[in-house]
Amino acid sequence: MTVQAKTAQAKIAVLGVGVMGAPMARNLLRAGFDVHVWNRTRERAEALVAQGARVASSPAEAASDADLLITMLTDGPAVESAMTGSAGALATLPSQAVWVQMGTVGTSATQHLAELAGQRVAFVDAPVSGSSEPAERGELLILASGNRALRPCVQPLFDAIGHQTLWLDRVGDGSRLKLVLNNWLAVLAEGMAETMSLTTALGLNPDQVLATLSESPLGSAYAVTKGHAMVQHDFTPGFPLRHAAKDITLALSAADHHEIELPLTEAVLKRWDDAIAGGHGDEDVAAAITAS
Repeated sequence: MTVQAKTAQAKIAVLGVGVMGAPMARNLLRAGFDVHVWNRTRERAEALVAQGARVASSPAEAASDADLLITMLTDGPAVESAMTGSAGALATLPSQAVWVQMGTVGTSATQHLAELAGQRVAFVDAPVSGSSEPAERGELLILASGNRALRPCVQPLFDAIGHQTLWLDRVGDGSRLKLVLNNWLAVLAEGMAETMSLTTALGLNPDQVLATLSESPLGSAYAVTKGHAMVQHDFTPGFPLRHAAKDITLALSAADHHEIELPLTEAVLKRWDDAIAGGHGDEDVAAAITAS
């Protein structure tokens, strides 16, 4: 069976069902795909059985006979580990399958993984923009890049987990754009943390400040949402701070490679490292306010 097969028949392997991978897998199941999941912590994969997922004991088992394979893991080394070796997905993934790399791993790692796929399987670079809540609703923004001929093969998958797919031609451009967007969001989040701290110090009503931002051109829906979470001290992880710090570290690495400076981003990372050191790494990025 080819990847152009009907949705109800297509088998998708999902490697990594954590904060983002699990809701993505659930939406694929709702769309009628045959979903096989693997996770380093098996309990997370088993939590999806009730929704119809099949749990694999290894990446190789998950990938066997798959039409499409998604990697949604923390970083480049984690993806490479899951894909290579006798228990790795590439050992069993059919040659006509498509590997869809959806985690945020940076530009260098993406290039390395594309080379790893080589002539073995087709490769699509498709990181997502959005936290766990839009992931649950199937409203992620997918930043896809790769061979145009693969678009009809993977679009049904993207339609199941996202509300919009932005296609770029060159493999790796999806990851490049993701770094740019993450860098922008990081500056917004830290800016809101400092704004809320200043608001409190000046004796102003935080809700009034946030309402003013919401109702004016100055506002950003993302920043205001994080602002409310900061005011309420609700740090339920939509996107953990340690993951956000990892992502802007990747942006700084890319900037260094291209010999440009991002002093504001460097300052944000220092603040976030302080918050992580204070025990807030697994909390939402809104916990950045704890360092302010």
